[in-house]
Amino acid sequence: INATALSPEQAIEMALKIGFPILLRPSFVLGGRGMFIVYELDDLKRVVREVFQIAPGKPVLLDKFLEDAVELDVDCISDGTHTVIGGMLEHIEFAGVHSGDASMVLPPHTLSQEMLEQVRQATYALAKELRVIGLMNVQFAIKDDDLYVLEVNPRASRTIPFISKAIGVPLAKIAARVMAGESLESLGFTEEILPPCHTTKFSVFPFGRFPGSIIALSPEMRSTGEVMGLDPNLGLAFYKAQMAVQPPLPQSGTIYLSVRDEDKEEAVFLARELIGLGFSLCATQGTAKKLRENGIDVKEVFRLSEGGRPNIIDMIKNDEIDMTINIPSGLTPHIDENLIRREAINHRVCMTTTLSGAFAALEGIQAYRNSDLKVRSLQELKHCLAE
Repeated sequence: INATALSPEQAIEMALKIGFPILLRPSFVLGGRGMFIVYELDDLKRVVREVFQIAPGKPVLLDKFLEDAVELDVDCISDGTHTVIGGMLEHIEFAGVHSGDASMVLPPHTLSQEMLEQVRQATYALAKELRVIGLMNVQFAIKDDDLYVLEVNPRASRTIPFISKAIGVPLAKIAARVMAGESLESLGFTEEILPPCHTTKFSVFPFGRFPGSIIALSPEMRSTGEVMGLDPNLGLAFYKAQMAVQPPLPQSGTIYLSVRDEDKEEAVFLARELIGLGFSLCATQGTAKKLRENGIDVKEVFRLSEGGRPNIIDMIKNDEIDMTINIPSGLTPHIDENLIRREAINHRVCMTTTLSGAFAALEGIQAYRNSDLKVRSLQELKHCLAE
């Protein structure tokens, strides 16, 4: 369900017809600039004029937002006759995080083979219908076993270098030769190639260099680079990528937990797993209450706005916190939330702002505890797994 609006007033009218939540975005912009996921009318009224000002005279697009959908990036090459998929990257975060910022896994790890085959067939059909010669990127969303096409780009995407490195195939070079008239068959690229092991992509953010920036994942891209984690064990692939992108995941100590009301049930399971690994937990009032109701030992800490001491920032400054799991509570983070994340960055404390990211971190910690972390070259991994 979607609509196009030519004025703020029309955008509000269309949003009420579509129903919240909606994805609000200006047309003709790159990097997700000015995109918002809006959950209620008051938030829409607050940001709608800003969106129109980003591209004056251009329409604004409204789409029904798919909550808790799994997002998938697919890159392929077509020569007009045959289409070959280079890679399918599953986002760790749910749909709504810009693909340039999202953490990803190649090959997908939670989707069924039946669903992946649907994705393949949809990709082939799109390439044929659009008469693509060269590279094409498709962004899919999967919700309740239904497949949705979010976006189709008949061009190279930012994931091409990552996939090329993972599968050992120069996709851009092959695509250029296809565009010059050669066939995929003549170039020897005729079937999808899977990487030799689990391959994870984590993004690098410049928050430390921009003190006033909002520290949260959103439809607007903020990252400036990416890293790759490789391992036959998916958890260790997560762990390696986390080591490269920010302070490594902790193996002991205290974890600060603050989540939205709608995430509290999942937070209970996460907290139990962390306690089982020997971590201590601290949380703000609402999260702490939920954990205690479920028999979980947790230390309650003051919010900054409550004025009590010590608060969570005091604890970060005193090196009493080893990781923060701090989920944004609204359209834009509360001042408290951003200050906590800023202090975590300043003191090199491991941090995640999504629950799915927290579960990936948990999997990484568990894998590291149970395995030997080995560093191997991509060529060595391919050789070992081919034997």
